[in-house]
Amino acid sequence: MLLVGLSKGLFFCLQVELILNSIVFIEKDISRALTRISHEILEKNKGANNLAIVGIRTRGVTLAERVRKKINEIEGIEINFGVLDITLYRDDLASGKQNPIIEKTNISFPLDGKQVVLIDDVLFTGRTIRAAIDALIDFGRPASVQLGVLIDRGHRELPIRPDYVGKNIPTSKTNRVQVLMREDDGMDEVRVIDSSTPDNRDV
Repeated sequence: MLLVGLSKGLFFCLQVELILNSIVFIEKDISRALTRISHEILEKNKGANNLAIVGIRTRGVTLAERVRKKINEIEGIEINFGVLDITLYRDDLASGKQNPIIEKTNISFPLDGKQVVLIDDVLFTGRTIRAAIDALIDFGRPASVQLGVLIDRGHRELPIRPDYVGKNIPTSKTNRVQVLMREDDGMDEVRVIDSSTPDNRDV
């Protein structure tokens, strides 16, 4: 049993080593993943009649907009769409380490009774999603809150699990996952970056 455990641990380390500083998702992969997620959302919610898509700033909004467009194309109807800023709900504000920049939340429809799908780019510790749920509940009482992410990198600190995942990527806690979106960055790409690699982007 010990040897099996060591082998699994070694395999995971090798996986992480192989993907460091590499591109793990390209444009066609991202498009395919979002199409699949859109179909899964419709299947789980039995259509789009009571559906609302809410993107978490920043790149979660771009991804959510793409999911909304795909669902609109599939179903032929416009669904509710919102933008959520979770800055004031973060649990690290009291530490004084953050200089928060508050951006606009835009949820212009009633949440009560809606099947709400939160969309974000990367799921890591779960703390961003916890903050997002707290922020969302201030706007109403949804029938359910579901979670869709492009990348799940593991290392959860809170009991949060996504309903829809584009790709699971093994990482270490010191790695960073960088999501680039064409609308924001000029290209669609996901990279895993070694913490020792200089990079100015906040991921």
